[in-house]
Amino acid sequence: MEKKEVIELTNKLYKLTLLFPKKEPLKYKMREVADRILEEFVVCEVFNSTKKEEFLVVGEIKRNLEVIDAYFEIVKWQNWLSYFDILSIKDQYVKMKDGLLQKEAGLLSELFKPEKTEQPVSFQEELGERKEKILEVLKEKEMVQVWEINKILSDVSKRTLRRDFEQLLKQGLVERVGEGNKTFYKLIRTEIGQDNL
Repeated sequence: MEKKEVIELTNKLYKLTLLFPKKEPLKYKMREVADRILEEFVVCEVFNSTKKEEFLVVGEIKRNLEVIDAYFEIVKWQNWLSYFDILSIKDQYVKMKDGLLQKEAGLLSELFKPEKTEQPVSFQEELGERKEKILEVLKEKEMVQVWEINKILSDVSKRTLRRDFEQLLKQGLVERVGEGNKTFYKLIRTEIGQDNL
């Protein structure tokens, strides 16, 4: 339902309740619930709510629709008006509820949509070209220092190369030997380096 239709439906309910006996409390209770439904519907439609907020508002509208449906059942047995007058408005509220059930199902599927799982990355993609080049050099030479790799990959800073070596250390592909200016790196898992490069 659109906002205009909900306003018209609320107006019809007001007109219908004019036919209730004077000072009948149910008249005001039904109007109050109809006003809440209208208010929540407008909030849901007009404001840029998050999916979660919208889901909560839809739930509140559904609760109020249940209440108004129960009130219609009471009115039906009072013989204040024609059963068909009551039924025509009640059916419109039922139609609104059916539409909200569909909307709620859509919101639920969006809210609890499974996150995209990343495709497994191949060994070579995981390493990247620079790290592959480092491993190739390590296969040729037994041990290297960062400055030696920097000569080969001159467009890459020593800091970046040190980070690459740190990642290769974490992956268990190389090991660090020595300290300070005498720090060397050597290949420790040659079978992985050779098979996958």
